[in-house]
Amino acid sequence: MKNQIRLRFAPSPTGPLHIGGLRTALFNYLFAKKMGGELVLRIEDTDKKRTVKESQKHIEESLSWLGIDFDESTSKGGDYGPYNQSERGSVYIKYANELIERGMAYYAFDTTEALDLERKGHEKKGKTFIYNSHNRERGRLINSLVLSEKETQEKIEKGRYVIRFKTPADKLIHFEDIIRGKVSVSTRDIDDKILFKSDGMPTYHLANVVDDHLMKISHVIRGEEWLPSLALHNLIYDAFGWTAPKFAHLPLILKPTGKGKLSKRDGDQFGFPVYAISWSEEKLYKGFKESGFLSSSLINYMAFLGWRPKGDNEIYSISELISDFRLENINKAGAKFDPKKLLWVNAQHIQKTNIKELVKLCSSKNADIEKDVFEKFLELVRPRLETIEGLKKKFIFLFERPGINKDLVNKMSSKETITAINDFITEVRSNKTNKAQNLKELLSKSVERSGAKFGKTLGFCRASIVGKMEGPDVFEMMEFIGAQETIVRLKLGANI
Repeated sequence: MKNQIRLRFAPSPTGPLHIGGLRTALFNYLFAKKMGGELVLRIEDTDKKRTVKESQKHIEESLSWLGIDFDESTSKGGDYGPYNQSERGSVYIKYANELIERGMAYYAFDTTEALDLERKGHEKKGKTFIYNSHNRERGRLINSLVLSEKETQEKIEKGRYVIRFKTPADKLIHFEDIIRGKVSVSTRDIDDKILFKSDGMPTYHLANVVDDHLMKISHVIRGEEWLPSLALHNLIYDAFGWTAPKFAHLPLILKPTGKGKLSKRDGDQFGFPVYAISWSEEKLYKGFKESGFLSSSLINYMAFLGWRPKGDNEIYSISELISDFRLENINKAGAKFDPKKLLWVNAQHIQKTNIKELVKLCSSKNADIEKDVFEKFLELVRPRLETIEGLKKKFIFLFERPGINKDLVNKMSSKETITAINDFITEVRSNKTNKAQNLKELLSKSVERSGAKFGKTLGFCRASIVGKMEGPDVFEMMEFIGAQETIVRLKLGANI
């Protein structure tokens, strides 16, 4: 017998997969894995006007890069396909007709212009226009509830109609959300939502309820923007006589500063990605992958956007996240996206990654670094890495001799320092050593013999080798660039 815990991630291919969608996919994945359940990828592509070419490919490649695997999808297949809603049209027609036969839906023939007039008329009276039990049968609105069967059929044959859900009049609906708790909504505040559009395609409200039922979805984890639709969806389940799945509505991901939902414009403003992989529209939007983030660190960081485990640990592997994940630990309040915190998390994951694996991850992004020195280079710079792209440019002084910073070298110079440096050069040549520990011992002895200060002499070495007062351990840099290059750079500094 199949496991009854089944979840779905159901994005619309109307553009690139935003980090908010990625987090929704991740939380579905974590809960499915935690419960030993199954996860379905369903593409909700019924809105022809808003569907964007290449969007589905971007969605699938983004999820693949993050390692979020699905048990059923368009590419994998499964027992409940097709998994693109655009291929399920006949299914939705069947169930829309069933609602009409049950008296829970009806045909509506109102023009856009007529509905606009109704709205404006209500606004003049200080009211809000809602198409429901208050007015659907009073004659001003044109639908099958007020027309004769013959008139209705004639209008249907002309092909310009929608199918609306018949929301029960003056009913208080009670339902529960795993995160939000108990919620009550009056049907007086709910529109008779359109279930079938005039273009022959279903709306989200019909398609997602029908598909969640047919695909045996037990839990729906989605963004809080769908919370206002939950009352309607429960009504549709009741209209069919179906048991609704359990719902959990995730809090919004907020801007780093100010108020409001995180958007791609915030990425532009603050200089960070909002997509897993790059996306090109009127310009190229660089993704987290191309910006040098590890998929493991992005998953770790996203999990903490709205969810919090009981302990203080902030660095998690995917298996640890699965083990600790609880829907009940998700916050109701929105979570601010903090790009600096993400860089810190990425740095922690870089430190924890096996060096051989790190070489694999970095090599394709840094083809300008020779393969035979790549591992040694990474071991040297890893403690200073926040991302893994553009590494040669960041540490160019390890590959190309920097110009001499005269002011800095002079600041670090003294008669004793130069004596120590010249003595150190002689010792390096005679000992023919290139190991960091040996070089440190030789410099210590040269400093002692000359009467120089070790700290200032070490600063002179850094200024000569790097051109700035930054970079990895001085002696490890000397070992990496080699004894000959070390001597050349120190002599250039000493001859200023």
